[in-house]
Amino acid sequence: SLPAASGLAEMGAHWIHGPSPGNPVFCLASRYGLLGPEAAREENQQVEAGGHPPMPSVTYGSSGKVLNPKAVREARDLFYALLASTRAFQGSKEPPWPSVGQYVRAEIARTIPTMAGGEEDPRRLQLAVLAACLKLECCISGTHSMDLVALEPFGEYVSLPGLDCTFPGGYSSLSERLLSDLPEGTVLLNKAVRTIQWQGSFREEGDDARVFPVRVECEDGDFFLADHVIITVPLGFLKERHQEFFQPPLPERKAEAIRHLGFGTNNKIFLEFEEPFWEPHQQLLEVVWEDESPLEEPSTDLETSWFKKLIGFVVLQPPEQHGHVLCGFIAGKESEHMETLSDAEVLSAMTRVLRTVTGNPSLPAPRSVLRSRWHSAPYTRGSYSYVAVGSSGDDIDVLAQPLPEDPRDPRPLQLLFAGEATHRTFYSTTHGALLSGWREAERLNQLFQA
Repeated sequence: SLPAASGLAEMGAHWIHGPSPGNPVFCLASRYGLLGPEAAREENQQVEAGGHPPMPSVTYGSSGKVLNPKAVREARDLFYALLASTRAFQGSKEPPWPSVGQYVRAEIARTIPTMAGGEEDPRRLQLAVLAACLKLECCISGTHSMDLVALEPFGEYVSLPGLDCTFPGGYSSLSERLLSDLPEGTVLLNKAVRTIQWQGSFREEGDDARVFPVRVECEDGDFFLADHVIITVPLGFLKERHQEFFQPPLPERKAEAIRHLGFGTNNKIFLEFEEPFWEPHQQLLEVVWEDESPLEEPSTDLETSWFKKLIGFVVLQPPEQHGHVLCGFIAGKESEHMETLSDAEVLSAMTRVLRTVTGNPSLPAPRSVLRSRWHSAPYTRGSYSYVAVGSSGDDIDVLAQPLPEDPRDPRPLQLLFAGEATHRTFYSTTHGALLSGWREAERLNQLFQA
């Protein structure tokens, strides 16, 4: 064991995706000296990973063996080629399928001839790896199934160049640094908001009292009067609460964008071990269930097979800092089911999975488990947004539009909207969230300078 380990575990954002000059999170982190020495290397900023980190990985099969790397790579290359081909449908009036999932499955069925052979058929492994690729894509998109992700706008999402990196001191080292530049007492924590009243006339106490259009009431009864409020709550919270959260309710166009856009769950399961069972250079342990195929319906029994949605584990680096820790990722309904289980149940399921895939029935169980529960969290209700079937990038722009809608309103920009779900090309990322906040701050700057 490593007593000196800091035990840092990111429950939320994990990587800087695309750490290169176009990424404001990377630029701030560099400027504040929050990154490790290798993160800033020129060649790391040039890597084109297409949003999928090229880590040294090992792929375990459910038969208890490491799968043939060449066969795995070929299947994965086919998957990424299919995913890249979705860009062709951007702006198309009649995409061949409504969703990314349906399109990819149809192409797989067309590309891989139907199986005649039995267990040993190489196509069986190819299909199993493709099924695993779809689950990884669910984690990246923050969705239960790629069948929920709209095909036509899928290519609007932009991934930046650069080899994904992490914060040695945790992602919070960035927000703490930004906070330290603000005057004392500017930020109030544990101050949940009950309602935001707007289009009103709220008067301050006192003689020369001003009248404000907005009144923010907190759960503890305190309230704040304002000319402008920037709302950055997650889309999951808005989906559940926007009707009573805003008084008067949001205009129908805005409410419709909130309903139509997608918002799902991606959770982490950290497992801490006394000793590693993996090789020191391995950064990613992937898991493939060899009997699965994207062309067959998966089991819907969450009780007995929720853990099959797990895509595998990232090895936290370096062990001197973290201890021997694996971080598993799991998305969708299975991930939400996992939130309802006890730590012991999760630990036992993960131990079973690892014993199965390593082929070692006496593999020691992890000594502890820690996991995120983003769906149960009342102010998030999931992880991040995607453009769902039935919505489009236009809905993101509608969500981002400030209120009141009439630009000639004498009291403009009462409600402004930011957060990852309001950025048309960088939704689902921290850099999208950051840019959206800057965008709304700039909107107010322009108003004050006018």
